[in-house]
This record gives sequence, structure tokens and C-alpha cells, in this order.
Amino acid sequence: MGNIKFGTDGWRAVIAEDFNFANLDRVSQATADFWRANPVQGTGPSVVIGYDRRFLSDQFAARCAEVLAGNDFQVLLTPEPTPTPSVSFAVKGRQAVGGIMITASHNPAIFNGFKLKSHHGSSAESSTCQAIEGFLDRNPVKFVPLGEASRVGLVEIKDIRKAHYNALKKLVDFKLIAKSGLKFAHEALFGVGAGCFDQILAGTTCKVTTINGAHDPFFGGINPEPIAKNYVRSAAYLKKHPHDICLVTDGDADRVGGMDGRGNALSTHQLICLLLQHMIKNRGEQGRVVKALTTTSMVDKMCAASGLELVETGVGFKYIAAEMIKGGVVLGAEESGGIGFPGHIPERDGIAAGLMLLEMLAMEKVSVNKLISRLVKEFGPHCYGRIDTHFPLEKRPLLMEHLKTCPPERLLKSPVAEVKSYDGVKFIARDSSWLMLRGSGTEPILRIYAEAATEDAVVKLLQVGKKLTTAV
Repeated sequence: MGNIKFGTDGWRAVIAEDFNFANLDRVSQATADFWRANPVQGTGPSVVIGYDRRFLSDQFAARCAEVLAGNDFQVLLTPEPTPTPSVSFAVKGRQAVGGIMITASHNPAIFNGFKLKSHHGSSAESSTCQAIEGFLDRNPVKFVPLGEASRVGLVEIKDIRKAHYNALKKLVDFKLIAKSGLKFAHEALFGVGAGCFDQILAGTTCKVTTINGAHDPFFGGINPEPIAKNYVRSAAYLKKHPHDICLVTDGDADRVGGMDGRGNALSTHQLICLLLQHMIKNRGEQGRVVKALTTTSMVDKMCAASGLELVETGVGFKYIAAEMIKGGVVLGAEESGGIGFPGHIPERDGIAAGLMLLEMLAMEKVSVNKLISRLVKEFGPHCYGRIDTHFPLEKRPLLMEHLKTCPPERLLKSPVAEVKSYDGVKFIARDSSWLMLRGSGTEPILRIYAEAATEDAVVKLLQVGKKLTTAV
């Protein structure tokens, strides 16, 4: 019986160690108890449960369904691995009290996880997660075997992907994409997104090449995270077989990454800025732009140039989602590749982001590299880097306090103009370069982020960050 602690986006642990059926029973029962004690007006006692391609995910999801059914909830359970945004969309569409997604997203294959969705379809708020932790072990676990629960109508097994995909066709200019003749690749990283673009664009003039689409619980020996080091095989393929663009989705398809048509990695920051420019220029969107504070400062400059209000949040898409729920948001984005759009669920959706990038290319009729060059010409170069370093959890509060009270006077040659400390500590220099230190939600890991005008400066800033960790 391990300690269950919710992090930035749910509870994750190593399979067969802390992530086992006994602990899953406990957290499922606590979640049922919380939802029963805190009904949401306008929703019914129904729950949507989905799962990814990880080892035992289907059985873990079935067990969650049995516990929720045992607590008299109506459960919709997916029959096969399903993208997280499809679950989020179903929660919102069915006016369910919430959803559960069995996934560890981009984490290594030895992990699995329990993502909790609110009735909006967004990630559950921190207060909800903390409250559920407080319900752990209050009541004995109740459950109804899946066969019996299905027979009496407490569990419905249904594929929810088609409804999500149909909504995405309405979100973008699908007719334009359909006749564009775009030739693009999709690096699925062995995740649940495999085949999604083939299904959505079937019968159109677009040609889709799915790479690493096999169901492999070991993810081909990589972590299913949309970052350059995981694109080695697909990049080699694209060098020999050029495409217009390569879209990348993570393990549960709620985040996006990319490469140009010849296998050169595109950063998530570049994709965010491309999509923001598309929303402003081509779609004529007006309103607020929401970004996590680890996201490129090019977004700040773009908002200033267009007269758009910028809202900055802590790390975690649930903070961005809270702003999206208020309405009037042009785009919500975070450094890890989570992007949300108006008129859709208040949640990140890697498939939606991929389709929006295709819409952009269909409208612009120039290469993605040309579009990036235009942004750099207008707003200047923005290079970015991040390293993760081991740092004891017990020393982290002392380090953060020291950084807040004793910030460096300069970042390289530029004076520090501002210090932000509401989620980690971020130093912003007068030349708009920045350095940030922030701890992982649950692990003894310190993340060091930096952005500057050149790659060399980024490397130097990251070294400055490492030196700062020795201050305590």
C-alpha cells in the first residue's frame, strides 16, 4: 500500500510497485467518494473512462469502471486505447461529472497513471486532487464485476473517438485541408494517436504516412515525448522521403511536436508561435492569449504587436484551462506542447493542434520553414534549452527562497529586470533572455530552463542555473 500523491497532472507511479490494482482500487474509491460528496450542477452521476497502450492499461481501466459502477455511477468505458482528448471531449459532451484516463502520458514505459478530468473536460484542479487524497481509505472499496455491470446497464462500452474526430473537422476548415494535397507524416511515438490522421483524412487528397504506429508497450525503447531526441528513426526516414511536415503526438495524444519535411526538429515553442500567428492573421481571432511561464517570450512580443492581452500561468495545463473556461481566449499553450483552442474543449489536444497546423499550411501555401523565418525576421531569434538535474526535495524550499531573495544581478551581460516566483523562480533580463529554476511536482528533480538569442547563450545560461543550485 504505497503513498498516493497527485502531481501536476494526476497520479503516476511505477507499474507493479505503487501503480497496482490495490492502490488503483483505493484511488478509484476515493474519487467516487469525492464525486458523490461534491455533485456538480448540470451534470449527472456518469463518468467516462479511457486508457492508453501501456502494459495492463486496459485491465486497470476495467477495474476503475468496476469500482465506479460499484458506487452507482454510470460508466462509459472505451473498448480500446483512446486519445486523452477524446475522453475529455466525451466528458464535456455527455455532461459527465468527470473522467478518468489511465495513462502516464510521456513518461517511461515502466510508469502508468491516473489522469483525472473535471466536468469541463479539463484536468482536475489542484484543490480537487488534494481533496481526493483526503478521501483515501475513508470507505471500503465497492465494485461490481464488469460483466454484471454491463448486463445491468451500469457500464457501457463504446468507442468515443469518432465523435471527437467529427468535432475536430468542424473546428478547422476541413474542406480546405481536404483539397490541399498536403503530404505529411505522423510520428505517433507508438502512442494512441497512431492512425488518427489516417481516419480523419480518409478520402481526401492528403497523403498521410504514419511512423512508429505499432502497439508497443515499450514504445520502441524511447519515452513517448515530443522532443528531438525521440525522433531519430523518423528523422532518418524523412531525410530519404521528404514530406511537407511531420506532426508528432505523445503517448496519449494530448500534446504536439513536429519536424519539417526533411526531419529537422521543430521546437514546441516554434509550433506555438506558428499557431498563434495563424490564429491572429488567418483566422482573425481576438481576445486573450494564455501561456505557461516556461513558454517562449516570442509570444509576449507577438501579443504586444497585435494588441492582445497576455495571461501568464504556472506550469500545468489545468491553470491554462481555468482561463479558457472563462472564455475569450485566442490560444492556450505550454512549453511541453500542450495547446488548446477556442470553440473546443478547455484542454490540450495534440490532434487538434496537428490539424490546425495543416490548415495553416493549406492557407499559407509556403513551407513551415519559410513561416518560421518570417517570425524570426519580425520578432527576433529565440533559442531555448532545458536540463533536468537531481536535487533533494528537502532542500528545494531553501533554494527557492534563496533565489527569490538573492537573485543574480545579471544574466550573462544583461541586467536582471524582473523576478517571478509564483511557480519556481524565473529571472528575466533587460534583453528579454531569461533563466528559470523549478522543481518537479513529485520527484527530486530540478528543471532549469533558459531562453536567449543564440544557442551558445542558452548553453551558458543553463550552466549559470546549475551553479545557482549550489547556493544552499
